[in-house]
Amino acid sequence: MKRLRFNYCFYLSLLAPIFVSLISYAHGISEADKKAMLDGGYLQYIWLGGTHMLTGYDHLLFIFGVIFFLTTFKDIVKFISIFTFGHCITLIFATFFKITANYYLIDAVIAVSVMYKGFENIDGFKKNFGWEPPTLLRMVFVFGLIHGFGLSTRLQQLPLGDDKTSMLFRILSFNIGVEVGQIVALSIMLIFLSGWRKAEAFAKFAYAANVALIAGGIFLFFMQFHGYWHTSNPDSFPLNKDDHSHVHQDMEQEQSNTH
Repeated sequence: MKRLRFNYCFYLSLLAPIFVSLISYAHGISEADKKAMLDGGYLQYIWLGGTHMLTGYDHLLFIFGVIFFLTTFKDIVKFISIFTFGHCITLIFATFFKITANYYLIDAVIAVSVMYKGFENIDGFKKNFGWEPPTLLRMVFVFGLIHGFGLSTRLQQLPLGDDKTSMLFRILSFNIGVEVGQIVALSIMLIFLSGWRKAEAFAKFAYAANVALIAGGIFLFFMQFHGYWHTSNPDSFPLNKDDHSHVHQDMEQEQSNTH
């Protein structure tokens, strides 16, 4: 047992730097993207949606957790379809009707969805609390709505214009790009998992992989909450202002660009 726990800790220590390096490229909308979209056509919005999804590591981690133990094509299609349906609803309608919220807080909730899925994958609710969680299909749909709202808060940073028809087509183009990016990411995950499942080590390290998923969600949560706290009340941090002044300035500039 001690050796098994050591192996878990060892592999988690190897995964930790990967999480840090991936999350450091958090999926924001850069100033270059905003400028490119000023005169951008619908194809550029499709491209942006696709690249945005492929760098949206919180979304990808959640999808990875959802399909981790799914082995049949029917189940994969069912769960990914309900997730897609959920995030399409909020992405399209929240953006079109300009319903928004602080994107750091929304992304923090998305991080909770990653933690939830990893914890559910290791049967954490039953083993630790004796609690039967809601059906997975229902939770995937609910989290899909939240993920879509997170995508919407980012999309609303772009110059979508005032013409309702053009705005709708730009939103739909971005959404198409998101779905294409999701299909690409999902295909890579399925190839990886199908190969890994054939290895003898899969059952042994499946637990460690999902613990790593929880750890990634926790890291994401505190990273997003840190961003929210900096933008809402930056002077409350008991840290050296010289070390953080450039962070404050960047965040304040980013906030001003969204209004």
